[in-house]
Amino acid sequence: MRIKRLQNRIAESKFALPAVTVYTILVWLVGGLFSHQQWVTFGCTVIAGYLMVELNNQNSLMRIYSRMVSCSFLVLLNMANFLFSSSETLATILSFVAFYLFFFHAYQDKTASGWVFYAFLCLGIGSIFFVQLLFYIPVLWLLMAFRILSFSPRTLFASILGLLVPYWFVGGYLAYSGETDTLMAHLVELTTFSPILDYSCLKPEHVMSLALVGILGFTGMGHFWHSSYKDKIRTRMIYEIFIAIFWTTLVFMALQPRHFDKLLGILIINTSPLIAHFIALTHTKITNIAFLLIIIGTLTMTVINLLITNQLWIF
Repeated sequence: MRIKRLQNRIAESKFALPAVTVYTILVWLVGGLFSHQQWVTFGCTVIAGYLMVELNNQNSLMRIYSRMVSCSFLVLLNMANFLFSSSETLATILSFVAFYLFFFHAYQDKTASGWVFYAFLCLGIGSIFFVQLLFYIPVLWLLMAFRILSFSPRTLFASILGLLVPYWFVGGYLAYSGETDTLMAHLVELTTFSPILDYSCLKPEHVMSLALVGILGFTGMGHFWHSSYKDKIRTRMIYEIFIAIFWTTLVFMALQPRHFDKLLGILIINTSPLIAHFIALTHTKITNIAFLLIIIGTLTMTVINLLITNQLWIF
């Protein structure tokens, strides 16, 4: 008979998500929600958190009842609270979560042009805030072909159309305003690769936060590879997409550390289901200890980041 340890009781609790939601609000209050008027970024966080709940529900990412996917996402995002002040970063995170929500609906359906269009529309909107998001497109097309199994001329056209639509609207507005150079300058950023491998822009809190997210990602990855045979084929395909984007983001981050904040947000999105899988579906003494260490490490890093960024005050 499986022993329910502390990690399992928390992972399967109906109160886990409400508790994490309250914790998230407190972190934002301490981080200056009122004093810095961070309502837009807070709103993006709330919506992204809700979409992570839907991502878990609609795709059955857990074999048991658990809210660990959305809880892990919110806790890790709270840990990286230096992202709170960047509306571009939170908008990028929101668009990527929304992309996944539509993208997975196209599983094994080569006629799912609607779902693919909406997925890449979200990605196109995200690229308005972070144009380098477009570098993920070739990888996502490969994943659409070999993991989602929905690649066809029809879905390829839908994906391209979805990417272009936001630029049609933005381009039209800028043309009307006489600011077409703004759009060109935005797209030219795709050709700006220097400085490459320049890590001088990274602060100690960035490195520590990345190390924590990386350790959690590798832990979840190892557990998934060890126990994935218990999951449905569709679920395995989805987790393999998370892993592929996790590795892609790490490589991107290594080459272009100047985009650290936005890439860390994408890394958190893909790490959350992996570590949630580990927390919810393991039940040994060692994994229970690991769970406690994860909580301690994450809370400690949250406080450190609040202190370092001089944001430790109550509105």
